[in-house]
Amino acid sequence: MDDIPYLLRGITQLGTASSTLISSSKYLDNPRLRDWVAAELLRRNGPDLPTPSGAYRLGEIMRDIQNPAEVNALIAEERRKWPALDRWFAERRVSTYTREDLKQYPPGSIAAIMYKQLADNDYQVNIVPPYEPKDDNDFWRLRSGQTHDWEHILGGGGFDSIGELVPGFMRLSSYYKYFSPELANELAVRQFFLSFRFISRTALHYPHTWAATWDAIDRGRQVGENSEPFFLINYEDSFHLSPEEAREKLGIRNVREVDTKIISKVWDAKISPAEAGL
Repeated sequence: MDDIPYLLRGITQLGTASSTLISSSKYLDNPRLRDWVAAELLRRNGPDLPTPSGAYRLGEIMRDIQNPAEVNALIAEERRKWPALDRWFAERRVSTYTREDLKQYPPGSIAAIMYKQLADNDYQVNIVPPYEPKDDNDFWRLRSGQTHDWEHILGGGGFDSIGELVPGFMRLSSYYKYFSPELANELAVRQFFLSFRFISRTALHYPHTWAATWDAIDRGRQVGENSEPFFLINYEDSFHLSPEEAREKLGIRNVREVDTKIISKVWDAKISPAEAGL
């Protein structure tokens, strides 16, 4: 016993009749997630596999892992305790506006900012087309996708790779503030994987972007911890307002905007640190 290193003591080898890898963790037990985590957290960035593609693939994997009935039961419990949440789910508001609908709003408004982002990159409003949600959990996923880009604008996160950390950590910190730990866990787990792949790739491959990455995490966390439950917002009612006016109206606080376009190009491996002046 004395010759076993202290940190290795207590390990017990368990036997199994399984011919494949098996674990009591439903996450570790999923082969597709193991592959996703290994690739997405350890790889370098490159044009052959754009970072946004990882979100789509993870969504499919998480649908296999999570139990919709359990998540819906947790949501139902929260709805009984929280009237505003109950009304939001009962309304089930799904966006139907198009990119051209945003063109009519005044310069400087959040709708005008969104229109420029979409038009400049030839994007449409919905990367994933709208669908009829079949239950509360399904609606939560749909609406979260529809409001994500508005959270970039209102939370101060740029439309770039480092900027993605801001709305991500807004949500991660806000969930545990407003929901039970059990529901927060179910809602946060996908966002956890999506956000932490940015951190691990930074630490492993892009040290010049570490300060900007860490700062974006803190900016998002501060907004999430100090704001009203922004995930319940119907942004459509504030399209005509400037970001400052919309934040005041909607209770989005502690926003600190930082331009991360250049540093994100370093993280994306599109330019070298020297080209960015680092």
